[in-house]
Amino acid sequence: MKPLSDRDKRSLRLGATGLAIYLVFFGGYRLMTTLETSRNRSLSLAREAQKIHLELVTQESKVLKVVKLRKLFQMDATKLSKSTLVGQASAAIQTAAASSGLALGPIRESSGRSASKELSTMQLEMAGPAPAILAILQRLPTLGFPLFIDSVQISQDPSKPGLTKLNLTLVILDFEQWKNEEETPNA
Repeated sequence: MKPLSDRDKRSLRLGATGLAIYLVFFGGYRLMTTLETSRNRSLSLAREAQKIHLELVTQESKVLKVVKLRKLFQMDATKLSKSTLVGQASAAIQTAAASSGLALGPIRESSGRSASKELSTMQLEMAGPAPAILAILQRLPTLGFPLFIDSVQISQDPSKPGLTKLNLTLVILDFEQWKNEEETPNA
């Protein structure tokens, strides 16, 4: 092989430099696009992970609220049977009233309005001292049944001084209808 002249060496250097610049420019461009797509993918995964974390935190807070309400109202909806719920609630109310020192009057039960998600409506009459009336009103939410106090009427019993009459209307909620509403999303 014959030795290269200075002109040939210079041409080779310029060609090698041009080729290097071409490879660096287009190779760098491909490298940058690959890194950018990788970065975008990792950012979308990070956003998705944050979204899932937020959903988990929301679900956890809902669970904590349910546990707190279950402890507060001493109620376990899984143990409630729809067929015997009204009878059990009525018995619990009568027991609570008797233990509070109240005399029970007539109890009227009627079926609830399905549009209002009610299982039954109860009208109770009780008579006793005022502290006992307040005690039963305080105990009703903690009996372990889905009770809602619809109306309360307190009056003085004219036939017996010192006794107070309580006319109470309670609504027993139908958990099945409430549960089905929560499962269907709003349109």
